[in-house]
Amino acid sequence: MPAGRSAAVLEGRRGGRHTNRQTHCPQRLYTALQGTRDVNKSELIEHIATQADISKAAAARSLEALIGAVKKTLKKGDSVTITGFGTFTAPKRAARTGRNPRTGATIKIKAAKVPKFRPGKGLRDAL
Repeated sequence: MPAGRSAAVLEGRRGGRHTNRQTHCPQRLYTALQGTRDVNKSELIEHIATQADISKAAAARSLEALIGAVKKTLKKGDSVTITGFGTFTAPKRAARTGRNPRTGATIKIKAAKVPKFRPGKGLRDAL
């Protein structure tokens, strides 16, 4: 099925916008959510809009707000826990020495905060 075309259009039904948005989801999003390929941000926004029955613009604002809140919290050094989904943390990684793989020379690697995600029980059980 071509990307962006709903099943209703390909079956020959014509007309205006369908009222039941959940059953007329584009095939590329359906297959992405079934695990056969990766989901990009725009497809995730489209899925949120469909499931919550809101506009894509509102879904995009919601997703951006969530991402912004997680970034801001991690930057402060705190963690974000979404019960049933998982926990975002940003632990500090100590400075260390490493080797340049091309030349073999010793290099200093600075300390850094590294974002990490630990899935919750609900997410692990769903998989």
